[in-house]
Amino acid sequence: MRAGRAAINSAKSIYKSKKKETVSKIENLANKLLNKLLTLKNWGLARLCALWQKYSPYLKKINFSQVKAFSLKYKWRILLILIALYAASKAYDYFFPAADKAGGPITVTTVIVDKKDIPLIIEATGTIVSNSIVDIRPMVTNTVAKINIKDGQEVKAGDLLFTLDDRNDKANYEKLKALADDAQKQYLRAKELVEKNFISKAGLETSLANARSTQAAARSAEVQLSFDSIRSPIDGRAGIVNVFPGSLVQASNVVTTATNSTATSSVGSMVTITQLNPINVQFVIPEKEIPTLLENQRTGEVLKVKVSVGDASKRVYEGKVLVIDNQVDPAIAAVRVKAQIPNDAMTLLPGQFARVSLVASDLKDALVVPSQSIIMNSRGKIVYVVDKDGKVASKPIKVVYEYQGSTVVTGIEVGDKVVVEGKQNLRPGSKVREAKESSPAKQNSTPTPSAADKK
Repeated sequence: MRAGRAAINSAKSIYKSKKKETVSKIENLANKLLNKLLTLKNWGLARLCALWQKYSPYLKKINFSQVKAFSLKYKWRILLILIALYAASKAYDYFFPAADKAGGPITVTTVIVDKKDIPLIIEATGTIVSNSIVDIRPMVTNTVAKINIKDGQEVKAGDLLFTLDDRNDKANYEKLKALADDAQKQYLRAKELVEKNFISKAGLETSLANARSTQAAARSAEVQLSFDSIRSPIDGRAGIVNVFPGSLVQASNVVTTATNSTATSSVGSMVTITQLNPINVQFVIPEKEIPTLLENQRTGEVLKVKVSVGDASKRVYEGKVLVIDNQVDPAIAAVRVKAQIPNDAMTLLPGQFARVSLVASDLKDALVVPSQSIIMNSRGKIVYVVDKDGKVASKPIKVVYEYQGSTVVTGIEVGDKVVVEGKQNLRPGSKVREAKESSPAKQNSTPTPSAADKK
């Protein structure tokens, strides 16, 4: 215990001695600084006295009567010079107002923050796809007897497209049809004979079986004959016809007669029928947007799309979402979506690149500011807000949604004046004046279409 107390007392004495040394050092530094200031003061006074002694003799040599006579002699010239200097000063103040000079108020443009309902728009790129497309292929091996359509012709469901050589199938059908008719007559005669007990019931049953068998064979021959008349299963537009009269076609494959200097080309169909009105557009939506889309589907709300192809300024097609795929592609973390749009003018073709804007939902009572009013710094994103005294203060914000010049943010309040133009010269506390009267932030209920992202 005594040793501990001795150590504590020793530490206290050391601390006090160190403290005294520190205080004495500070006092010495203060005295030295004061001596230097006094020395500088004496030096300045000595310099002023030396200057006075040097230039005072020249002041005594000035002849004020000569100065007066010179002024009276050239008074109009002196007056004109003074007027010119005054005019130049006023012109400078006019073209370079005090607001633009260092220390003066900075001219800015502001908007007043207001609440708006902003549609949440998801932008994507996709491909125009047909609503229905059919490759016309033969069911039998045969030769083409007649082509009943032209390249690019509009066809209806049931229209005759191709006629194959049906002579053999037609003869076979007529043969079997005749046998079926004869077997039916034999059956009817057998029924009469059974009633008169001329034949047994077993003979009648044999006659019935023969009639049914021949009728089935006739129907089979009729189906085989129908394969020689190829008809369109859908309404649409025919593509390029890949066969010619006399071409040999095989089931599930077509060999065209078009040749060049080296080979004969093969294609997979006689012609392709494509439905163009209405037409579909297929695109992908990021995985993070899926909950919003599915929530709208559960409420029964129809999702609207706007599609532009090529030059977006020419025409925008409006349509609706048909289906959202039931699985996410893990390679791109996105889900496929298919929408349908009208194509009355037949200006859209499958395979075209399309830009799609999908209205997913609405942001209710959102605080909207122009995107150009937001400033990025090391601590994040801020805006400058003007108070009632005409001074600016920086407010940190969080971006919720941004879409082509309009940004939904949090961190500010309704009625705040946000600086839009002139913010590059501002600092917190800077005095500003407005170039024009503030007005509520002008935002369209549907902003005009950088890929918009929900932050």
